[in-house]
Amino acid sequence: MTTQRPEGLILFAHGARDPRWAAPFEAIAERVRAARPQALVRLAYLELMAPSLPEAGAELARHCARVQVLPLFLGAGGHVRQDLPRLLDALRAAHPGTPFELHPPVGEHGPVLAAIAAAAAATLGGAA
Repeated sequence: MTTQRPEGLILFAHGARDPRWAAPFEAIAERVRAARPQALVRLAYLELMAPSLPEAGAELARHCARVQVLPLFLGAGGHVRQDLPRLLDALRAAHPGTPFELHPPVGEHGPVLAAIAAAAAATLGGAA
């Protein structure tokens, strides 16, 4: 009997000195794990927090058939356009048997934009 390897997901965030900063990202990861219990979901950070993208990527490469990478950024600034592709190229070279697929930043997804707009509108008084 062959056991199929799970799919992996790296939720990639910037990182901060204050560990409380990570709480919303940890909550997102927990919700994804609950929604997709068959997948291996890891947070990874660009800097100041652990695990790094190379660390999380190496772990998932050992266990997963492929790894999706979703930047938890509102837009595609320098980190997403320059740093992240360079880090992914290094991961792909180090783990050639595991495909790593980069997705657009979460802030460019229509439902996320709609949720942020709804939260902003909810701060205003009056009827919608």
